[in-house]
Amino acid sequence: MPSLKVAAAIPWWPRSSPDRQRHHETVRAHLRELLPDAVHLDVDSGHDPFSRAGSRNLGVRLAQEAECDVVILADADTLAEPEPLHAAIHGAYEDGLLHLPYVSFRGLSENGTRLFLGGNPPEACETELAHDWATGGYWVIRPDAWWRAGGMDERFVAFGYEDTCYRIAADALLGPTVKHPGAIWHLYHEKTMGLGSPNHIANGELAARYVAAEGNADLVRAIVGEFARV
Repeated sequence: MPSLKVAAAIPWWPRSSPDRQRHHETVRAHLRELLPDAVHLDVDSGHDPFSRAGSRNLGVRLAQEAECDVVILADADTLAEPEPLHAAIHGAYEDGLLHLPYVSFRGLSENGTRLFLGGNPPEACETELAHDWATGGYWVIRPDAWWRAGGMDERFVAFGYEDTCYRIAADALLGPTVKHPGAIWHLYHEKTMGLGSPNHIANGELAARYVAAEGNADLVRAIVGEFARV
């Protein structure tokens, strides 16, 4: 296995709330510790409202410009475990698929997050949500593969559904996403998801089209192609 050049990109809106800013600093320090030789990027595509999809696409473009072999797209409030993250990096480079460095999602409670930030290991801290069906938080992929799956659809505005739909596109256009044994740990912050807003409703309507096309490469390619023409 050759020495790989890796980018670790965090979609990041600098005017986020104080608790999110603290979490961003924690996650960035965590990634620098795990990947000291990586290209570390904070990315904001400049959309208003802030676009997770657009910022992730920008992160991949910057990784390409830096001639990186693999890009990690990490949420600013989520931590990954070392072994599955490194396994995902090497796996993504070898097979050109989307890799997720976890099976389990663990959302720390407010008190659990306080204990973690105080120096306790995350597995010893209280969680408020735990499940094995997450598809966001961390993506690991080669830049060329990211675009073969169409990039992340920037018609998804603000928060909601963009990660699930990119997973649907990647499964159909690249092959089944690979998940590595391990967990990601989400740090508690005040929720600002805009549930029921016009943007969130529109996101849901677009997501329903992806879900209806799931597993059908031609149909997924057609939906992705609409975004490419926007």
